[in-house]
Amino acid sequence: MRINYIDASEMMADLLAELPPDPRISVHVGDPDEEALVALAHEAEVILNGHTSMGAGLLSRLPALRRIVFLGTGASSYIDLEAAAARGITVDTVSGYGDRSVAEMALALMLDCARRVTQMDRDLRAGQWNPREGVLLQGRRLGLVGFGGIGAEMARIGRALGMDLAIWNRSEIAEDWRGFQMPLPEVLSGSDVISLHLALTPQTRGLLGQEAFAAMKPGAIFVNTARGALVDESALIAALRSGQLAQAGLDVFETEPLPPGSPLLGCPNLVLSAHAGFKTRDAARALLQKALAKIG
Repeated sequence: MRINYIDASEMMADLLAELPPDPRISVHVGDPDEEALVALAHEAEVILNGHTSMGAGLLSRLPALRRIVFLGTGASSYIDLEAAAARGITVDTVSGYGDRSVAEMALALMLDCARRVTQMDRDLRAGQWNPREGVLLQGRRLGLVGFGGIGAEMARIGRALGMDLAIWNRSEIAEDWRGFQMPLPEVLSGSDVISLHLALTPQTRGLLGQEAFAAMKPGAIFVNTARGALVDESALIAALRSGQLAQAGLDVFETEPLPPGSPLLGCPNLVLSAHAGFKTRDAARALLQKALAKIG
């Protein structure tokens, strides 16, 4: 079996080198364009894919390919799943490897928004001494939209901070948390902080738009470490500009990398990070181990 890791970062390549060597695996560091990818993976039966788009045209140029292991859960954002199925290519995903890492990124964005750390950093670098008013999170309500592994970790963090919880999920949740489960309108209207933890599906794409932001508590904080396409970015920008949202923190975007001319960059009450919630060595190591276990 020939296995090709098509788009490893230097960190992932280093971590892979720490594991027992597997002569079946070849590793390409960096982001190949389509021609380079076809050249390096033309004979691969299995591909490890971290973040590379694979449409029908590309898949048709990889005749030996029988399996893609996507290093994460959002395979549909990068891979044409229908085209893969039509060619008999199995697409596997890896979950549960970085729940705590992503939840801690959501925590970081929430705290930054509550205490306006990034805004004061910008002020000081511009020569301005401007102690900004913050929000005490203890006793506030944390609304969790989506309650998989990451949402559950965020709930534990919120309770440790002394926050109340409101949870909406598309399905029934574990019994220990059911007392906090509410309809989505109640979560949106009653929460001081709303943190998004949903998978991106055809049903959840664009879930939070103008109506949802208008329903939120005036002056709320919004955090998204899930997927950018869950949110109508123009509606988010309007809510930030009007003051309906006091602050927001985003680790994910509809288009990644975020284009230099994105209107999001013009929102001073918005904290941005480069889809790095998962990016700790602990999570990356667990991701590789789970992915390789799937291959066997």
